[in-house]
Amino acid sequence: MRIVLPGLLALSLLTFQSLTAQKRSAFVSGKLLDENENPLPRTTVTILGRQSGVLTNDSGAFRIRVPADKAFALIFSYTGYRTEQRNFLLNENEEERIVVRMEKGTRSLQEVIITDQRERTEAGLVKINPKNAINIPAPIGGIESLLKIFVGSNNEMTSQYSVRGGNYDENLIYVNDFEVFRPYLVNNAQQEGLSFINPEMTRSVNFYTGGFQAKYGDKMSSALDIQYRRPRSFGGSAYFGLLEQGLHLEGVSADKRFTYLLGARNRTNKNLVGSQETRGNYSPSSADLQGLFTYQLSDKDQLELMGTLSGTRFNLVPQSSQLTTSVFSPYFTANLGLDIFFDGQEADRYQTNMLGLSLTQQVNRRLRLKWMASRFGDNEKEHYDITGAYLFGERDFDKSSASFGLITNPLGAGVYQNFARDQLDITVWNATHKGSLDMGRHYIQWGASVERQVTRDKLDEWQYQDSAGYSLPYRPGVPVLSHVVKSAADLNLTRISGFLQDNILVADSGSFTVQAGLRYNYNTLNHEWLLSPRMGLSWKPRRSKADIVYRAAFGIYDQPPFFREMLRPDGSINTGLKAQRSWQAVAGLDHNFHMGDRPFRFTTEAYYKSMSRIDPYDMNNVHIQYYGQNDAKAYATGMEFRLFGELVKDAESWVSVGFMKTMEKIDTFYYNYTLDSLNRPLDSTKTPAGWDRRPSDRLFTFGLFLQDYLPTNKNLKVFLNLLYGSNLPFNIPGSIKYRNALIIEPYIRIDLGFSALLLDSERSNRRSHSPFRNFENIWATLEVFNLIDRSNTISYQLIKDFSNTVYALPNRLTPRLLNLKLVARF
Repeated sequence: MRIVLPGLLALSLLTFQSLTAQKRSAFVSGKLLDENENPLPRTTVTILGRQSGVLTNDSGAFRIRVPADKAFALIFSYTGYRTEQRNFLLNENEEERIVVRMEKGTRSLQEVIITDQRERTEAGLVKINPKNAINIPAPIGGIESLLKIFVGSNNEMTSQYSVRGGNYDENLIYVNDFEVFRPYLVNNAQQEGLSFINPEMTRSVNFYTGGFQAKYGDKMSSALDIQYRRPRSFGGSAYFGLLEQGLHLEGVSADKRFTYLLGARNRTNKNLVGSQETRGNYSPSSADLQGLFTYQLSDKDQLELMGTLSGTRFNLVPQSSQLTTSVFSPYFTANLGLDIFFDGQEADRYQTNMLGLSLTQQVNRRLRLKWMASRFGDNEKEHYDITGAYLFGERDFDKSSASFGLITNPLGAGVYQNFARDQLDITVWNATHKGSLDMGRHYIQWGASVERQVTRDKLDEWQYQDSAGYSLPYRPGVPVLSHVVKSAADLNLTRISGFLQDNILVADSGSFTVQAGLRYNYNTLNHEWLLSPRMGLSWKPRRSKADIVYRAAFGIYDQPPFFREMLRPDGSINTGLKAQRSWQAVAGLDHNFHMGDRPFRFTTEAYYKSMSRIDPYDMNNVHIQYYGQNDAKAYATGMEFRLFGELVKDAESWVSVGFMKTMEKIDTFYYNYTLDSLNRPLDSTKTPAGWDRRPSDRLFTFGLFLQDYLPTNKNLKVFLNLLYGSNLPFNIPGSIKYRNALIIEPYIRIDLGFSALLLDSERSNRRSHSPFRNFENIWATLEVFNLIDRSNTISYQLIKDFSNTVYALPNRLTPRLLNLKLVARF
């Protein structure tokens, strides 16, 4: 909590500054004309970076108040015409008159805009500007780093996220309406590669944290709807950093009917993983290639082809590891250490590919049809054979001692070996039809999908533990493996799903809207039919002076099992596993307001999830190990508060605060034993398991993304990414009575970025022979990761001493690191 209070104080000071700042203004007036010198009435004129603006009158004229003594830009936009931008720098009370001639844009299919202003009326919806993905300082970067501002995080090395008490497998991700998936065998975040989403190709990001409509699929936590953009002219970008490099190109044909959007990325986490406590020869690399091609067959028909190919390699030859923790109690105080010396190696391979084809038909102004077919492939291999010899005991931290840093009082010693030869192949074929019909007050949407999933799985894992010359578990004269998983499975299932929903405008003014829908789902593996009704409501009071929208949503959110949920700890597959089920209710408000001349948006939501037929799981780093049984019930409840706006003028920032509680009760039992003076059992009592914290139970989260710049030079910017999350539970393997009894301390992370503009967009100042003449801008960025150098914990390693006492030693995340990045747009 100590890190939160200074943050809130800083926000208060920024607010005070905004209210006390002097207003200096000037004016820009003029006229907007088309290519035939005809006036353009009701053209939108806004200041770049602001939400409000003015409209031109019937003669195309306008007059707008603008800031004085600082550079700014006006944006002119009109349906069917290319957006124009003009840059200005005016003195106080100065007025400049201009004439803007707008050109017609590319002929394309008209996008259907839901008539109920869904950004504010849909519960759980957070719209994110993808342009900030390149600016946010974070080790993984990308769209997911922006999402973590709102939902929290406990691991900076993964692009995965949990939402409102869920886990990583409970999130839907769509790119241009195609559902995408993530690798399944990854056990550690350092094995991860690039996220599927390429932020340089992204046009819009709609993130639903709960209460999403029936048109989105069957998961219990969230839906992320990504739309890649359609180019209007030739352009591109390139960036180069110590962690990641990328290039994207886009363009259109001469007749404007064909467009292409290409992106290539390469990433290496060697600097990140090499700074962790396990020393060795790391060789992680990841690369992907994505393409989006569109061809306009006619004014009403458009063909789209999307493809991606991604590969990740992780090689590790570990050498040694040093873990340290301190124990304080009334009976025992010590600095404990664990030294491990390794032999062996790990070699992992992950390859994914996706190919999707869609045909969109704008039958008429009201009816729109979309036909889609896709294939997703995932091939994963994990091979490791690593032996570790360890010494556990008290570590000497006296710098004046010759044994500084060494273990001087051994409490335990032994050898362990981890072996795996795992392989997973998943192929998903999908055919989908979607449609929409705009009937004025009713906006009807429907969809039907047939999906074929083919899974080939082969697991061969074992662990051997030797403590002080005895194999564990101990059997006299017989070496025993402590953990064995051997399985081979071929799963083939067909899934049929679809939805029907109606977005209803109850009043002409749009003050009351209803979104009602029904989803269905059936699969041939467990032959289970699922029906999921969902409803959303929004209301904007007509007579209220405040711009407030009240909204609510409730419904059933089922999650049919996929391969990972069916996999039991022993490697067997439970093909009879039923879908996890949840009833969810969400209620909140959306308030637009101004502080001074700065626009702000405040949202808050309260939610409750009642979950049944839950498949419990344990969490270790990013590895999720399910029980493979529907033998638990759970709930999650909480509140979230978010503020969007210019905490610093002309620089958008976000603040998010969340409170949550999530618990579960497993249908199992344990025994309480009565012991004698020699710790021998005399009697036992059978006790049913009670309510325990779920692995994602986190009471408080705080996220801040702040942008700032020098008062005298707006081309020197600062970006701050701050995350705080209270403690998380961690499971003690094999324990029912003390399930999730260990505590992972609060996660605190501050990343800072400094950006400088090396080349601006004013091309007229460049020489004709300059190699940078066609560049829009070039930025250089220095990033400081983990500014406060906090040793955050991700998991624990459990060690027994000679007396069979168990100790938990923390596995830490990354320390402070520097990153350099150069970004160019052309």
